[in-house]
Amino acid sequence: MDVEETGETRTFWSAAQGETQSIACDHAGKRKQDPAPEPVIRIIERKLVNLTFVTTMLSAELMRDDEEEDEEAETMSDHMRNSEEPSNKRVKPVVKSNSLTGVITPVKTPALKRIGQSISRSISFRTEARPLPPAPLRPRTKASSFPRRRNSQCWSDTVESHDLTAKEIKRQEVIYELTQGEKQLIEDLSLVKKVYYEPMLKLDILTESELGQIFGTLDSLIPLHQDLLYRLERLRGLEKTVGEVGPTLMNWFPCLEAYVTYCCNQVCAKALLDQKKNEKKVEHFLRLCQESSFSRKLDLWNFLDLPRSRLVKYPLLLKEIQKCTPPEHPDEDTLSDALELIHSIVAEVNKKTGEAECQFFRRGLTYLEESQRLPEIQQSRFLYCHGELKNTKGQRLHVFLFELALVLTRPGEDREGGQLFHVYRQPLPNDLINLEEIPDGEAGGGGTFRGAFTGGNDKVKNCFRVSSRGRSKAHPYSLQANDSFSKQQWITCLRQAIVRSRDRSAHTIQSHLSPLPDPALYHIADLSLSSDTEMADHTSR
Repeated sequence: MDVEETGETRTFWSAAQGETQSIACDHAGKRKQDPAPEPVIRIIERKLVNLTFVTTMLSAELMRDDEEEDEEAETMSDHMRNSEEPSNKRVKPVVKSNSLTGVITPVKTPALKRIGQSISRSISFRTEARPLPPAPLRPRTKASSFPRRRNSQCWSDTVESHDLTAKEIKRQEVIYELTQGEKQLIEDLSLVKKVYYEPMLKLDILTESELGQIFGTLDSLIPLHQDLLYRLERLRGLEKTVGEVGPTLMNWFPCLEAYVTYCCNQVCAKALLDQKKNEKKVEHFLRLCQESSFSRKLDLWNFLDLPRSRLVKYPLLLKEIQKCTPPEHPDEDTLSDALELIHSIVAEVNKKTGEAECQFFRRGLTYLEESQRLPEIQQSRFLYCHGELKNTKGQRLHVFLFELALVLTRPGEDREGGQLFHVYRQPLPNDLINLEEIPDGEAGGGGTFRGAFTGGNDKVKNCFRVSSRGRSKAHPYSLQANDSFSKQQWITCLRQAIVRSRDRSAHTIQSHLSPLPDPALYHIADLSLSSDTEMADHTSR
């Protein structure tokens, strides 16, 4: 999975090697039965034991970081003094060189690399040979945002020979990808617990309450996926092929409802993690982990977001399996039911996550005036989108398009460093918004843009204007997106929000205007058409 991080502002849109095995034969040429493979779960657990050493080293180096810097300085001075003292030993004369080895200040390196460098320095001081030319200095660069790829393996690499059709081979490849994906997810989630959660708790980098909010119910997801991996491994026959996979997935997919709790917590978890990264000890620990080989250059949030990414991949994998399944295959009907089930689960998780996100950002709004507290904001259940836009003065605003209202804010912080959003000007109800798209290159007449969008020129780019149809306090707002793609996303979401809000308002008005039946006629529904006596009784009342 490639993860790309850029320094640009992002807009959030709503809706988360193997070796070839040889076949042993006896003297008669018959194929021997393969020994029972070691359970995959046990292999994963054995691999995690090796992480204990890495975690211990990481924790120790983090605590000794400052001490080792002083020790290195003392070691350097001791060696320099020893080199100046007279010696009776015969040494090979050293030819003078123009090398800068002795005058260049050592470049500060990560703590985990210092042990090897200390050994190298001590060896070099004892060397009697002519010094080697200095290695080129490499400036310390930020960790790459591109992770090291795992060694990929296909199903075809695990079998010697087969007589399957091309379509069945493709089917086995997708099922194998599903199995390997579960194995890799278990490894990553176990790594997060072993290398991040436990050391941060042990070293008091974060409190148990803070770690519980950031990691959420991640620990409960590991046995869930171990169960699916165990079921998929049992489906593989002697020929390492899988027959029916649909019933297994149908029985397991309901377990994914546990993702509702985990994904709903991610909004608060991301906000707290970003806040805590401003603390030096947290930033230092996370940087050491990201620079280590086990992280594959992924930061902590990349790991915490892996379950959500895995969830939305299940429908895609299942659809590919369905495409490669012949009509007469026993899986044909079951796969359709399983695909429908996983779509409904993903939709439910998206819905609940959107509601949690909307509620989180609503709590973060601060109002300058009481008139800004529109009921439409509190009644909104989800967000269409939110992100950064510029106003006519060139100021950066964080704009929220809720279900029923458009809110412009200025980002800020509370006393504890948490993020707040100060409401800027008057929010607009979506059903009263007029949307105007400003074509690129159009002259910004009338001083509307005040040169902020044009950069001294008389042209504008990636801009649109919103205004209110019925509220005098809401002036027109001209806004600029970062690029053309972001502009089109905003316009699409705004149009969708306006149409839905107006339909909702029209339906509400229609229900209020519909005439109510006369209470005196309520008794007619209780009359029996075959009873003249009852009719006479009701008429006489």
